[in-house]
Amino acid sequence: MGYVVSRSSRTTLAASLVAVVALASLASAPLWATSDQLRQLVEIFLYVALACLWNFLAGYAGLVSVGQQAYVGLGGYALFALAAKAGVPPLYSVPLIGLGAAVLSVPIALLLFRLRGAYFAITSWVVAEVYRLTANLIVPLGGGSGMSLPVAAAKTLGRTPHARFVAIYDASLVLLVLTLALIFGALRSRLGLALTAIRDNELAARANGVNVDRTKLIVYVAAAAGTAMIGAVIFLQKLRISPDSGFSVNDWTALVIFMVVIGGIGTFEGPILGALIYFALRDALSQLGPYYLMILGAVAIAVMLIEPRGLWGALRARTGLQFLPLSFIVGKGG
Repeated sequence: MGYVVSRSSRTTLAASLVAVVALASLASAPLWATSDQLRQLVEIFLYVALACLWNFLAGYAGLVSVGQQAYVGLGGYALFALAAKAGVPPLYSVPLIGLGAAVLSVPIALLLFRLRGAYFAITSWVVAEVYRLTANLIVPLGGGSGMSLPVAAAKTLGRTPHARFVAIYDASLVLLVLTLALIFGALRSRLGLALTAIRDNELAARANGVNVDRTKLIVYVAAAAGTAMIGAVIFLQKLRISPDSGFSVNDWTALVIFMVVIGGIGTFEGPILGALIYFALRDALSQLGPYYLMILGAVAIAVMLIEPRGLWGALRARTGLQFLPLSFIVGKGG
């Protein structure tokens, strides 16, 4: 009896079927969900996408950034500027914003890649602060007080408030699906093999011919483009942006890192699980006032001390459970 090496198993096939059913249910949500439920789903979609992109950046490429809020704010301001100054419909501007962020991220990446470890993380935060301070000085975009989305631009989303909100819901779901598909496809490709080699041992990866700098640049640019598009949709929903809200390290980076850490950094499913746990904790503890953030911090510290791999990482290590066909599985053949 021989052995068969495959990425697929009964578990991955069942998980794929569940994912298709879940996607169909979410796509039809505007037909059966209430406005509050849709609003919460939009927030979950966008945070899951942010968490997955940060995990792609830090968990796979080893680029631990605490300045991704730079691209969230950049995406939001770009959408408002295009709508107010150029008359571009908001949803049409989202892919343009992703392209612009990708181009802008290249020189930033070349600067950051000169640094390692804590210096990389600190400098990424400094870059985000430079963006925030710059936004304070741009008077045509509201300066320090920010700006609101023009009414004419909001009306391009739909004739009624419900129609406009459904358009934002659909855009959020599409962004989430595209983000997950991008990361999944990358991890299944030669890029994924390069990232695995870099994560295991960067020096050994270089010695074996992996172009580490190019691989990291691809991941950084992709994460910047995706984060900027998500930021655009976030503030399209809010209808208003200011420097402090657009470039908030707490809202767009600290919470995202919390989700990834408790879910499992360096795993595909971990950030999704972490985001769902965060929203469950937020709903359960939101009445506790300032103690709510203290409890979240305590949970994160406990997970890092007891199980640094995160909840999904620990579960996968103990059971070998794999929902997605990413790793190879060795089984007995006929």
